[in-house]
Amino acid sequence: MEVATLKQILQNGLPCDHLDVDGDGRHFQVTMVSALFRGKGMVQRHQMVYEVLGNLMVDEDVHALALKTITPEDWAKS
Repeated sequence: MEVATLKQILQNGLPCDHLDVDGDGRHFQVTMVSALFRGKGMVQRHQMVYEVLGNLMVDEDVHALALKTITPEDWAKS
């Protein structure tokens, strides 16, 4: 899968203020900043991303995914 394709899928699935996607076609690193992450723990945030990706994780289009899921407030502090 192309980095641009994964980025588009994530942008369409979860409204976000900032999104960085990097990877080699099977292994990806994602940094996503979204107000939807407010009040949610890390596991819940990651589940939200996995839900958007659906079968892409199961069918191994995305073999590995390293996630940083951040609220806008935490992003502003960093």
